[in-house]
Amino acid sequence: MKIEIWSDIVCPFCYIGKKRLEQALASFPHRDEVEIIWKSYQLHPQFPQDAAGIPAVEYIKNAKGLTKEETLAMMQQVQSIGKSLEIDFDFEKSLIVNTLNGHRLIHFAQEHGLGNILKERLLKAHFSEGVDVNDTNILVNLAAEVGMDKKEVQEMLHSDRFTYEVTQDIQEGVNLGLRGVPFFVFNQKFGIAGAQPLEMFEQTLRQAYEDAKTVIIMNDNEGPSCDSETGNC
Repeated sequence: MKIEIWSDIVCPFCYIGKKRLEQALASFPHRDEVEIIWKSYQLHPQFPQDAAGIPAVEYIKNAKGLTKEETLAMMQQVQSIGKSLEIDFDFEKSLIVNTLNGHRLIHFAQEHGLGNILKERLLKAHFSEGVDVNDTNILVNLAAEVGMDKKEVQEMLHSDRFTYEVTQDIQEGVNLGLRGVPFFVFNQKFGIAGAQPLEMFEQTLRQAYEDAKTVIIMNDNEGPSCDSETGNC
C-alpha cells in the first residue's frame, strides 16, 4: 500500500496528522506493506527565501488581525492536542520561514530511504526547538543527525536539485483539489483531508488494503485474453 502525504514543515496540523497516522499504523497488521511518500506543499511560498524567520506568534497575529493574547489562546488549543500525541509545540519559539529548501532536502532523503525520519526531525526542530529550518547549515546538521552524508547534503542544497519536484508536488496537489494540508492519499484512491481523528485513519487503512487485495485477486483470475504481441486469441 502506498500513502502519499502533502504537508508543510511549518504546519502544526501536519505534525498532528503524521502522529495520528503513525498511531493507526502501529495497530495495523499489514503495516510492513505500507510505503509512505512525502509530498511538498508550501503554506507561505511568498515568504522570501533569503529572509530571516519571523516569530510565528507575530506572523499569525498580523495575518489574522488578532492581539497577542488572542493568538496565544488560539495556539493553546493546538498545544493541548499536541501533548496527547507527545508533540511539544512551542509556538513562541517557532519561526515562519520559506520551506523550499526543507522540502528539497526531504526529497533527497527519500532517495536514501530516510524521508520519514527526516520529516519528523524537521517538524520537531521547527515546532519544539525554534530552529530556522531554512538555514543551510542547520539543515545540513539535521540531515547528518538522521544518517545523511554532510557533504552530499551541502552540495544538494547549494544546487537547484529537487526544486522542480517540489513544484510538481504542489501542482499535483492542486490538480487533486487540495485546499489545505495535511492531505493523505491511500493507493491514489482514498483521501483524508486534514488531521482527522485516529478512527478515520484506521478505517481508511483497512478500506484501502481490502480494496487493493480485491484488485490483486481479480488480476490473479484473469479470463481469456488476446496476446498483444502475437495477436493470438
